[in-house]
Amino acid sequence: MFSSPVKMKKVLKKAITGCTLVASAFMAMVPNAFSAEHNWRFANLYSRGTAYGEVYQNFANNIETMSGGRIKVQMMYAGEGVGQTGILGAVKSGLITMGAPFQAMHAGEFPPGVVEVGLPGTTDDVGELSALFHEKGWNKILTEAYGKQNMVWLEPYIQLPVYILTKKPINSIEDFKGMKIRAPGAYGKFLRNLGASPASLSWSEIYTSLATGVIDGSIGSNLIDHRDGNHAEVAKYMYPLPVAGAQTLPIVVNKNAWNKLSPELQAIVRTASAAHAREQMTKSRLWESQAVADMEKKGMKWSPEPSKEDVAAWNAAAESLWSEYANADKYSKELVQILQN
Repeated sequence: MFSSPVKMKKVLKKAITGCTLVASAFMAMVPNAFSAEHNWRFANLYSRGTAYGEVYQNFANNIETMSGGRIKVQMMYAGEGVGQTGILGAVKSGLITMGAPFQAMHAGEFPPGVVEVGLPGTTDDVGELSALFHEKGWNKILTEAYGKQNMVWLEPYIQLPVYILTKKPINSIEDFKGMKIRAPGAYGKFLRNLGASPASLSWSEIYTSLATGVIDGSIGSNLIDHRDGNHAEVAKYMYPLPVAGAQTLPIVVNKNAWNKLSPELQAIVRTASAAHAREQMTKSRLWESQAVADMEKKGMKWSPEPSKEDVAAWNAAAESLWSEYANADKYSKELVQILQN
């Protein structure tokens, strides 16, 4: 029993103060548990510490900043939970919320993506590529195609031309015959037309496969990929002709997660994706010459310039694929028809 009302008041005051301090400490320990309205997981194609890995992280940071912390984005780099071949399916199912797939790895799963990323022989003109998407109708076709797969298609981004790095020099196009080259999707079919044996490997498998002789060469998504993967340490020769003039890749979001966003937050994510596309293009151009210089310091050399006959055979092998991919499904047909026109 308390001996006086004054003493009882003092005890109660201490108890209330103690409870307040405990509650404040608890809230300080778990601020993020209550600050984000939406917690997203974003799978990208690159390992931690790579140039492009940082660009994807910037994209995630922009979404968080622009949304005022209402959308929290956890970055998942290559090999961290979802393999490169599993990104599209993981976004479709909702296992992850957002993904940056390499469409060539999903040829059978999503045929129009192979046309979207860039068939062999397509243009390297950024203006023409932009017009395909924003003026000639590719955006509407791909929005519907991805939508049928329970995904929302965001602003695509353009990367640099695709080149082949090989362990031996290519002195003639005939040298491709019998070579084992990492080249998924349409790139693989293109090289098969030249007599090579394509293999579909994820980016993280390229270095070891080259070093151990599992493959004789590899395409990268671009020259910077070869540099960041240290591929020139185990394959010294770059072929001068690009397999594709450029690559256009998407960011996709699980439709169920997207529909939970307010119109304001949807607009913020789209704005962040447009900024990401600009950063991809700007930094790619800046990094390209530096990547070549870095690889040349490690001993990378260019194979001899191809003859006119080799160039003609190269182009013929590329153009023969267009009609084949147009027949894959209705969306691929529509995309190729626009491309041909």
